[in-house]
Amino acid sequence: MALTDALSAAQQYEPQLFHDLLELLRIPSVSTVLAAQSEVQRAADWVCAYLQEIGLEHVQTLETNRNPIVYADWLHAPGQPTVLCYGHYDVQPADPLELWRTPPFEPTIDGGNVYARGAADDKGQFIIHLAAIRAILQADGRLPVNVKFLIEGEEEIGSPSLDAVLDTYHDIFQADACLISDSHMLAPDCPVIITSVRGLVAVHVEVTGPGRDLHSGTFGGAVHNPLQALCTILARLHDADGRVAVPHFYDRVRPLTEHDRAALAQIPFTRAAWLAEAGNPPDDWGEPEYTISERTSSRPTLEINGLAGGFAGDGLKTVLPSRAIAKISCRLVADQDTEEIRSLLSATIHALAPPTVRVEIKPIQSGPGATVNLDHPAIQIASAAYAAVYGVAPLFVREGGSIPIVALLQNKFNMPSLLMGFGLPDDGLHSPNEKMSLAQIRRGVATIVHFFYGMAR
Repeated sequence: MALTDALSAAQQYEPQLFHDLLELLRIPSVSTVLAAQSEVQRAADWVCAYLQEIGLEHVQTLETNRNPIVYADWLHAPGQPTVLCYGHYDVQPADPLELWRTPPFEPTIDGGNVYARGAADDKGQFIIHLAAIRAILQADGRLPVNVKFLIEGEEEIGSPSLDAVLDTYHDIFQADACLISDSHMLAPDCPVIITSVRGLVAVHVEVTGPGRDLHSGTFGGAVHNPLQALCTILARLHDADGRVAVPHFYDRVRPLTEHDRAALAQIPFTRAAWLAEAGNPPDDWGEPEYTISERTSSRPTLEINGLAGGFAGDGLKTVLPSRAIAKISCRLVADQDTEEIRSLLSATIHALAPPTVRVEIKPIQSGPGATVNLDHPAIQIASAAYAAVYGVAPLFVREGGSIPIVALLQNKFNMPSLLMGFGLPDDGLHSPNEKMSLAQIRRGVATIVHFFYGMAR
């Protein structure tokens, strides 16, 4: 039986798969840092070579204004559906480096996990798709469905080139469904299918005052400190209970129905475990009328992601800084418009700014959220694939993060996305000591093999 043979081939290939993954993880493909662009290109070249090695065709890089998109396909299953497989080879910065127990780009296997930046987000997950394809081709010489691959290098900066590329190459990206593994399960024995992703708006705020740094003893108390002014502005973007204080921020937010709240309440949740996963803060924080699960998946947020200005090294430098900056991002839910929220946020910051400083706001990235159609037959096939490997049906869960391609494919192609992640809640995405469970990779490959054969049936 072809399915059984493919699963056997995947087991035999497993040592080589882990070797290949470590090789990819060694490439510091940090898309947010322009100085790392050569390494991002090296990762794209590696992915191209790997796609060719496993037997895919028409492998090419589609050039963008920044980082290339890698494309490949195998289209020899007439009458069968076409699956577009998505992933991203770029990663977040590794900072702060001093908090890593092992070097972020020297992958280390320990306790059944591989530790490295990008291990779970997303190199360790999209390689699951490639390993499944390799196993099927090795066992059967052909695939049960048609496949296309889109692996980009700008997801961690909001996929700014993806919109134009999907328009320019509209025909080659046509497919019946998109398979995405860039999320996590609730536990090793509790798979999930993501039903929605939040949108994102991010801005860079710069506050300036004097034309140069000043001696605080000479000018302090008479010149408004830009860092102090910025902190005052930022402190007024939330009320005391954690609600966003930007006027009209919540106007378009779709209220949670009783059905929505009941569904979220069914998701396994332990407060102590959640606090431990969050790094043991003293308590949770945020809108008190919503549960933690509701706040982290179904409510919009405003977060200060970075703040800089003045001197922060060892010792003291009594300086009044000339400038201060902040990075702010908002996670958006259904019906919120990205441009409207950015405009409201900018207007609020300017209104809060005192006349003693100047404020400049620049957009960083944005992208809409999306909801998955649970009635699509591919959802049931994905559910059956999880059940075949994990022994339980997956739960349907809202995702608090953002994956720009989901909304783009929905809007441009009316294409459903199947968000089948294999990460775990404690993988440390975007944090030091990011990891990926080798057992999850192993089971992920088997699940995707089942999925491809299920799509053919």
